[in-house]
Amino acid sequence: MAKRLQARRLDGIDHNPWVEFVKLASEEADVVNLGQGFPDFSPPEFAVEAFQHAVSGDFMLNQYTKAFLTMAKRLQARRLDGIDHSPWVEFVKLASEEADVVNFGEGFPDFSPPEFAVEAFQHAVSGDFMLNQYTKAFGYPPLTKILASFFGKFLGQEIDPLKNVLVTVGAYGALFTAFQALVDEGDESPIQKGEPDSSSNWQLDPTELASKFTSRTKAFILNTPNNPLGKVFSREELELVASLCQQHDVVCITDEVYQWLVFDGFQHISIASLPGMWERTLTIGSAGKTFSVTGWKVGWVLGPDRLMKHLRTVHQNSIDQCATQCQAAVAQSFEREQLHFGQPSSYFVQFPQYIQRCRDHMIQSLQSVGLRPVIPQASYFLITDISDFKNKMPDLPGAADEPYDRRFVKWMIKNKGLMAIPVSTFVSVPHQKFFDHYIRFCFVKDESTLRAMDQKLQKWKAELMP
Repeated sequence: MAKRLQARRLDGIDHNPWVEFVKLASEEADVVNLGQGFPDFSPPEFAVEAFQHAVSGDFMLNQYTKAFLTMAKRLQARRLDGIDHSPWVEFVKLASEEADVVNFGEGFPDFSPPEFAVEAFQHAVSGDFMLNQYTKAFGYPPLTKILASFFGKFLGQEIDPLKNVLVTVGAYGALFTAFQALVDEGDESPIQKGEPDSSSNWQLDPTELASKFTSRTKAFILNTPNNPLGKVFSREELELVASLCQQHDVVCITDEVYQWLVFDGFQHISIASLPGMWERTLTIGSAGKTFSVTGWKVGWVLGPDRLMKHLRTVHQNSIDQCATQCQAAVAQSFEREQLHFGQPSSYFVQFPQYIQRCRDHMIQSLQSVGLRPVIPQASYFLITDISDFKNKMPDLPGAADEPYDRRFVKWMIKNKGLMAIPVSTFVSVPHQKFFDHYIRFCFVKDESTLRAMDQKLQKWKAELMP
């Protein structure tokens, strides 16, 4: 590529002596590793038992937990200005302060992961004691190998587990690593946007999209299937993006964590599989969304070595390692899925069918009180139009400049016992006024949770009747 790929912040830190000498030792026979700082014996029995209890006990320990941060005084660097607020922390905290609030805001299942994934984790904890220690910095070898094999077929590439795969702390970690590796201050990274009246007819405008590419454009951020809209981008739209990326020498960073959760016969296509795109695309995935284990925080990036080497530089100078046992469990889960793929017994066949029923249940329930859900083609989420309520209740409590959807969600948490996420939080401040009449619900929930929603909505419906 003509443009400089790596961000300037990587200058001088691309060499890692640990990676160099561990690789050198692995190439020789019968070398005893006294260089890396980890024990090669089992941890204390009480620690192993505590981990086993966490794995086999409360199944919700497989999902996200809370993330609150408190500091005695302002200490953050200037680079944090404008990004210190998290709507998830804010609204989860608000919901926790009210009695009997049902959480449809956060994107995690509240039911047990598939049995084979839980068993894989239990095996990782109770089996080889060396899984309690460091593994290879860029990924547990059985995991990078199965990711290369599994996704190589979909992308039409011979993927090298050592050069084309990086295991990260969730997909969030993958995105962060990619941005830190490739994007400098002053570089531009367009993100697709639009007016989400329907996920089926929401389309990229070719003229507007082309206008966003300039000489300073470094990367294009793609999310398909899309969160929060639930749109699956068509081949024609992806070909448009691919053409612009190639024309302007731009890297495509594509978040595809919902690729297996596609409904109604729609088909996910990875942009990296299109002609000429593998060499300029980073494809991001997540075990959390793939196997319903969001708390394991295992993600990955797939891409050409010319890009991946810069991500490895960031990774080795920041995270360096991801949890070995979680990686081992994900590897075993993919190995199981590879045997069943395309068959009725495949989790990638069964789970979307179940989740589509959850989606349809939620759509009907929300419609019963006058909310207007946008039917998603994929993902964990749907957004719903609250315009009718905005017309009827325009003066909800809140700051004068606070978007209506934020005030509506706060009102709904406090008065209706239901938590969602305002869609305006997903867009920049200048565009929030176009999105302040939508809120997002997660429908990947247990039947009992959906029934609890039904009860609250029926009570709400009765209150609306004259």
